[in-house]
Amino acid sequence: MVFPVVGGTQSTGYDIDNSVRFNRGDGADLSRAPSADGNRKTWTFSTWVKLGNIPWDESQDFDIFSANSTNNFNDNLRFDANGKLTLLSKVSGDTANGVKGSSTRLFRDPSAWYHIVVALDTTQATNSNGFKMYVNGVQETISFNNYNQNISTSFNKDGSTMSIGHRQNDGGNHYDGYVSETHFIDGTQLDASYFGETNDNGVWIPKKYTGSYGTNGFFFEYQQTGTSANSSGIGADTSGNDNHFTPTNLAAIDVTTDTPTNNFATFNSVDCASNITLTEGNTVATANTNHSAVRATMGFRNGKWYWEQKVVNVSGQPAVGILGAEAPLGNQINAVPSRLYRASDGDSGAKYSDGSAANYGDEYVQNDIIGVAVDMDNGAIYFSKNGTFQDSGDPTSGSNKTNAAFTDLLTATSEHWLPAVKLYAEGMSINFGNPSHSISSGNADANGYGNFEYAVPSGYYALCTKNLAEYG
Repeated sequence: MVFPVVGGTQSTGYDIDNSVRFNRGDGADLSRAPSADGNRKTWTFSTWVKLGNIPWDESQDFDIFSANSTNNFNDNLRFDANGKLTLLSKVSGDTANGVKGSSTRLFRDPSAWYHIVVALDTTQATNSNGFKMYVNGVQETISFNNYNQNISTSFNKDGSTMSIGHRQNDGGNHYDGYVSETHFIDGTQLDASYFGETNDNGVWIPKKYTGSYGTNGFFFEYQQTGTSANSSGIGADTSGNDNHFTPTNLAAIDVTTDTPTNNFATFNSVDCASNITLTEGNTVATANTNHSAVRATMGFRNGKWYWEQKVVNVSGQPAVGILGAEAPLGNQINAVPSRLYRASDGDSGAKYSDGSAANYGDEYVQNDIIGVAVDMDNGAIYFSKNGTFQDSGDPTSGSNKTNAAFTDLLTATSEHWLPAVKLYAEGMSINFGNPSHSISSGNADANGYGNFEYAVPSGYYALCTKNLAEYG
């Protein structure tokens, strides 16, 4: 199920500044064990999530929030292997004695932010009153396996470790993607309207929560970058309770500005060749020995856009640039339509237009950073290597298109271009403004968005929803 991508220039009265990026392979999480019982029957959990590389044909689930009781039973909120949102709470190790319910819809869109609210009150006699789930403000139809009145969950239990990002009892089922604006309300069952609202365009957007949190409640804004359980840590609780969580296998680079109120482009895990693996919140692409490509989650027909990619490794001459939305994901050097800058063609770089090659610029190798500046207002594209635009190109030249790599984007066969990379047996780390690789300098666009290694050309912008709403 695809929801509208939230974000834009319209005033919401409430902006979210940060998220945290979970990479499944890192075994990352945030965790805390309460030192006293809270209300184990009644609570509300609210968070925003953006999916990473989640292959829905796996048998494994992807836990967002979990708790492990002292007898090693596990409660969790998760996306199951099919993409359904599921809450499971076991009692005495038996699902039949607890609560289990799943959404009837599937959630598989890696380009959009989802707002999830789970509101539990097991003192209620009926399952429809006792367990409610909302996604982007819509109350979900729940398919119940079990509902037992008055059960006490492992959430809020003294000594029961609660975790954001994986299944607590055995360390498995790690989440992959982004998490933002996380609330846990101890002792109250609330609906989604306490945390969000519908704007004039019909899009569900966040709003400031103004209620209380209860004994074990917490609020994560993910604005700090420390790795300890304190007010300077990634898991800092700003609810006033100081229920700080301990980060594990998370670092400052994992705190991003990709948020529900300004959604940034990433690689697209559902517009990706099967032999390419995406990691780090869909910002790193790695291929085996087959020529193939992956496109981004956002494209453009208008405006001026800038992004960078760092070469993780080079083997079969990777290529960076843009593909038409209709181009196949096979051997992209010969794809139509495409405009690409390849690492080498003999002793130098090369540019490819719909498979037709010409010498262009310098060869690039591991750790080089390739910038792409696309001027859709004038139909030109420019490439830089480590901050120097190739062939003395000038992306600020406007209609003159001075030494652009390609000058025909407005007359090409594609009406909608997307950033893309072609790989053979190498890797690329892409940076649309929230890099997963380290940045030594730090440069934003004129609107203050993005974190780039090199200066953004004047008049060009990071590919995010606020910029797209203004210039796209």
